[in-house]
Amino acid sequence: MAEEQYDWAALGIDVTKPSIARTYDVVLRGKDNFEVDRAFVAEIVKIIPEIYDVATYNREILGRGVRYLAGEAGLRQFLDLGSGLPTVQNTHQVAQATAPGSRVVYVDNDPIVLAHGRALLAENASTTVVTADIREPEKILAHEEVRRLIDFDQPVGVMLVGILHHLHDDEGPQRIVETLMDAVPSGSHLFVTAFCASSQEAVDAEAQYQGLLGTGRFRTPEEITRYFGGLELLEPGLVPLPLWRPDGAVPDELSVGQRLMYGGIARKP
Repeated sequence: MAEEQYDWAALGIDVTKPSIARTYDVVLRGKDNFEVDRAFVAEIVKIIPEIYDVATYNREILGRGVRYLAGEAGLRQFLDLGSGLPTVQNTHQVAQATAPGSRVVYVDNDPIVLAHGRALLAENASTTVVTADIREPEKILAHEEVRRLIDFDQPVGVMLVGILHHLHDDEGPQRIVETLMDAVPSGSHLFVTAFCASSQEAVDAEAQYQGLLGTGRFRTPEEITRYFGGLELLEPGLVPLPLWRPDGAVPDELSVGQRLMYGGIARKP
């Protein structure tokens, strides 16, 4: 994407600082990013050479998780928060391939996500993109576009895939999760993936994320597990991403990159 091609500032897009959505797009080998985002990822690669693979692991568990939710769990509506830029095998594509008619609302606070998402979804009446801040869950739940597609009297898949680690402790990630899950009925599911303090390299990467991006909290497995408080954590529990219901064989010993993010899904009783 060429920085000089558009008046990005007029669209509310700052091309002088890396953004969460665009740096994730870099590691997914997308094209909707700028030099400042690529420079940030280059610094992370020095600590976690597998960071591009980590993004792939996160995308793969998203696919496996959504197929489970739309299939065996029988969900037909999904609230995908901190969704990032559209790429391959997005939530709506996986859900609607598994259960046609599934409704999906993407939420992100980066205006570039709205710009690209609306173009992609122009002909998909069951999916929409909302610009909102996850730190204000009450506003998200009350948003007219969210209310248009999500029936809060029916089970909802609440997806916080790769986003909670971008919230500092003082921003109340636990409160945000609880607010969202309090708003959905029994049978709803919470799907979380997050950076984990699983190695010295992870601790070093946390320092780089916070220094260069301003966010990036690598929590312990115990801290991440607390998000599922009061819910029924499904097998195999909270585990490194490649271990969550893998489609194929997984190495006996996981690499630093394979252990960098943990994930899990829980059901609201």
